[in-house]
Amino acid sequence: MTPHRFTAPTWSLFRIVVGLLFLCHGLASVFGVLGGNRGTGQPIEPGTWPNWYAALIQLVCGALVLAGLATRPAAVLASGSMAYAYFVVHQPQGVLPIENGGVTPALYAWAFLTIAVLGAGPWSLDALIAGRRGVPAVAASNLHLQPSNGR
Repeated sequence: MTPHRFTAPTWSLFRIVVGLLFLCHGLASVFGVLGGNRGTGQPIEPGTWPNWYAALIQLVCGALVLAGLATRPAAVLASGSMAYAYFVVHQPQGVLPIENGGVTPALYAWAFLTIAVLGAGPWSLDALIAGRRGVPAVAASNLHLQPSNGR
């Protein structure tokens, strides 16, 4: 049994979990569910800059990444929004994420950037659509997960 056979499914599960968690942030902030915005039980006032737009990005991009549909563009937008949140909201309060409360946006920014680079993986709508077009799922996701023969 080689550990490489679990790489592609594990990557898909990683993308699914990150998308679901991001979607939950969006649901909480846009609709006031799951504890609401910052645990207040309330949604963000529609149109409030930048919070409501960030929440909308979380909602839409989280759903797209979760489903693995238009994964790369959604992940780029999500990563950029989290980088913006980190540098504009958190970084002015301290240099390191642990000091400024920016650990979550920093992790999301890097996780989404990684998803944008590696693609959705085999368990995704992107892979399903590519398969129906005759493009191999691995080629479509750009996730080359072949054993390296000890290299």
